[in-house]
Amino acid sequence: MNAPQQFPFAQASAGPAPLRRPGSIRRTTSIDSDWPDGFGKAWIMTGAARDLLTPFNGDAVELAKADYRIRTSPMREILEIAATPDHPRLQELVGVRAGGASRRALEATLGDIQGTALFQLLDDFAGASLVAGWIWSRWTEDWQKRVSGSGQKSTAGNKGRMVNVCTGFTEGASSLLEDGSVDHPNQSSTEVGSLVNPDDPMGWHALAEQQGRPMARRARRIDIWRAEGVIKVDAGFQDSGPNPQGTRTAIHEYRVYAEIDEANDTLLSLQVLPLILPFRECPGAAMKAARMVGQNVAGFRHTVLDTLAGTLGCTHLNDVLRALADVPALVRALPTPSDE
Repeated sequence: MNAPQQFPFAQASAGPAPLRRPGSIRRTTSIDSDWPDGFGKAWIMTGAARDLLTPFNGDAVELAKADYRIRTSPMREILEIAATPDHPRLQELVGVRAGGASRRALEATLGDIQGTALFQLLDDFAGASLVAGWIWSRWTEDWQKRVSGSGQKSTAGNKGRMVNVCTGFTEGASSLLEDGSVDHPNQSSTEVGSLVNPDDPMGWHALAEQQGRPMARRARRIDIWRAEGVIKVDAGFQDSGPNPQGTRTAIHEYRVYAEIDEANDTLLSLQVLPLILPFRECPGAAMKAARMVGQNVAGFRHTVLDTLAGTLGCTHLNDVLRALADVPALVRALPTPSDE
């Protein structure tokens, strides 16, 4: 079959975060991956998150913050975990493997903190650990051969076979080799700058310096505010890491705009901008995301996976949309002009 043409807008970053709006709340999260013992060994994932209120008047107020340190196996199993704030059942996650299993375990053990920054960080362990190893392809010319020769089984798809896992891996796509594995050398990526806006340095929580070796970062931002009688949402998402040239390279970036009915948490409108994606078929998932309109965002951690399953969705766009489940909890802390 003839593969669809790559879209130019899937190779350009949105740049730094927008300036914060008066009367808004911004949640930022980041998960950094580092391999102190080298490729194919256990690695460290360091997560950080912050909820920041920007009032109509006065200084910004930190509503919440969270962090964790996870040591994970090459098969993406949690070997060690520590978090702030701590949770009495946190250690029950040790031994859990990233993916559907980790999300089910998280809901069963820490379901009482859903909506918090820590829960979002832990929920994102699955997706961040799935894509983190990609950064090695920027540093190692024969990365795909090293993966094949390591004897390490892929934890993605069906033992590395990715056919029909998502829109980008639809059968016959340019992203796939004949055996159904990913054609890594054929994927595109884009050089990006800092997510921190120089005119608003408080707009992000402190991000660790990444330079000089393979390190990955999954970063997300969710802004919410009231306008025109609805809840407005502006969300950004990026998977990136440093490259040997001293700059940064991104493999995924999305920008999502949404409107939500505050009375019943219904998604009223949704606009998805696929800014950076690895394969020419990937942007197609953005159009299919409109299927979520009319649904209750509070249930998005489940309904996104049901509605946008397989070739109807994108694994990483689904992660962006699932995070909107926390919007109703954040809305409760939103100020109104009369509060000032």
